[in-house]
Amino acid sequence: MAPDQHEAETPYWKTTPLEQMNPEQWEALCDGCGKCCLVKLIDDVTDELHYTDVACTLLDCHSCRCGDYPNRKAKVPDCVILTPDVLEDLIWMPSTCAYRLVKEGRDLPHWHYLVCGDPDMVHAAGISVRGRAVSEEFVPDEKLLDHIVEWAE
Repeated sequence: MAPDQHEAETPYWKTTPLEQMNPEQWEALCDGCGKCCLVKLIDDVTDELHYTDVACTLLDCHSCRCGDYPNRKAKVPDCVILTPDVLEDLIWMPSTCAYRLVKEGRDLPHWHYLVCGDPDMVHAAGISVRGRAVSEEFVPDEKLLDHIVEWAE
């Protein structure tokens, strides 16, 4: 018996390992939350990770997208280019990150646009940094501790 024509195919992120995704599939996994572009602090005594509401100078805090994605590493030398190889070592990736979820064998949340079809749902669901982040150009390093937040984890 032929499968029902209306039966949906299994989404690629459930069948294709991160290491085997093509560039389009890899890039499409990004939900556009902007959390990975927030400044993170690690306590040098406890090694505890703290997220701040301070965003990389290249992040557009409204669209939650990089202002110069192709040249980000040249403009921000400590920018981490996400690849399957480096993902293993990135303990600071937020718990909602699609790359992290797929790596851990979990499904994408209902608000991810690959699931719901709406790229603005990440903002409507309150997951993104929109309306909650400030560019690092306005926050001196000595004030970063004043910007620690829990919502970005």
